[in-house]
Amino acid sequence: MENPQLNVNVVEIAEGISESINWVIAGDALGSLLKNWDLGNLGEKMLNDTLSNALNNIMNAEIVGKETCLVKTTSKVIKSVLGILKDNYYLGDIKHVEDGRGGIFIVNLIGKINKTGVIKPRFSVNKDGFEKFEKRFLPAKNFGVLVVSTSKGIMTHHEAKKNKIGGRLLAYCY
Repeated sequence: MENPQLNVNVVEIAEGISESINWVIAGDALGSLLKNWDLGNLGEKMLNDTLSNALNNIMNAEIVGKETCLVKTTSKVIKSVLGILKDNYYLGDIKHVEDGRGGIFIVNLIGKINKTGVIKPRFSVNKDGFEKFEKRFLPAKNFGVLVVSTSKGIMTHHEAKKNKIGGRLLAYCY
């Protein structure tokens, strides 16, 4: 013997469950849509290492094959490192545009970068110790540059060897 009241409640519950499942599915679709948005353009990204973020932006743009790259965080260190990469023919022109929030670097890419990145921790190197780090971070001798922060300013490891000074390693590029 079936109870008609019981069947109605089961049907109402089933309809309620399917409706809530549809809302959950819609919520998941909205969540995946929000994940695909580039929130970096909104300035909501947390920046712990600005040099690392700048070099990663450049590396990703090189991989994709873009001709220009926007580096949205600026500092004197980033400007110096980009200048060194430009002087060593890894980057094209670099232009600083003031936007009222610190500025943006517009970097022209010429397709010469195979890999670039920061060196963490910032190892101290004496004037005779560059070879160890060349072996660690560069693929071959005299191929690529290590960027070093010295008491005489930021320079490549070749210039630091020539000036016979040491410093702290910041980045590499080849």
